[in-house]
Amino acid sequence: MTDQRRRPPRRGQGELEAQILAALRAAEGPATAGWVQERLGGDLAYTTVITILTRLLAKGAVTRERVGRSFAWTAASDEAGLAARRMRRVLDGERDREAVLASFVTSLEPNDERLLRELLAHPEAERED
Repeated sequence: MTDQRRRPPRRGQGELEAQILAALRAAEGPATAGWVQERLGGDLAYTTVITILTRLLAKGAVTRERVGRSFAWTAASDEAGLAARRMRRVLDGERDREAVLASFVTSLEPNDERLLRELLAHPEAERED
């Protein structure tokens, strides 16, 4: 017979990392793991928050500074920066970079391809959103 106790639904892959990063970006400065835990509703174990923050640190997505006996955490970049890091990590893991890049570019929608060409032609120019 199955256990009838209610469990919260499982989060999708990367969802908890995204929630923690969003909480850190909403903070007015470096935040403790306890603050992040409270911000997410407190249903997560403190050790789970620490584990995810440590994984994010290893990925370069957060930084930390010692505050007393613990750490204060800060998001290292915005969502676009994190997506770019993930893309770079995938590219770095492939042997045939040219084939990967060629496949990526040929799969782009025309507007995305145009934007990429503009960015490559003028990498120092800031985009206006």
